[in-house]
Amino acid sequence: EVQLAESGGGLVQSGGSLRLSCAASGFTFSSYAMSWVRQAPGKGLEWVSGINSAGSTSYVDSVKGRFTISRDSMLYLQMNSLKPEDTGVYYCVKYAGIGRNSGIDYWGQGTQVTVSS
Repeated sequence: EVQLAESGGGLVQSGGSLRLSCAASGFTFSSYAMSWVRQAPGKGLEWVSGINSAGSTSYVDSVKGRFTISRDSMLYLQMNSLKPEDTGVYYCVKYAGIGRNSGIDYWGQGTQVTVSS
């Protein structure tokens, strides 16, 4: 059974940092693309960052230079220079294949990030 478990969220002041982690189990983690997706209060889902099985990374423009995605046996999102607009629930997601064009097939339960101004 595939399981994704996020941790590391919390309350931080504007300009602060947080590191999100995602523990994955039930599949060969290194063989699949992964992403972080967030949902701000009252808004829709927004893709934030992704990493494929080869380690290539990508980011939404609003977080470039501030967030860093990485993976070893877990998935991480280092978030620096946080802004109030980064507030939301952050989800770890797994894709069905090695790249993001394979489509998301599993979601974690999410972790709340709140950035105060």
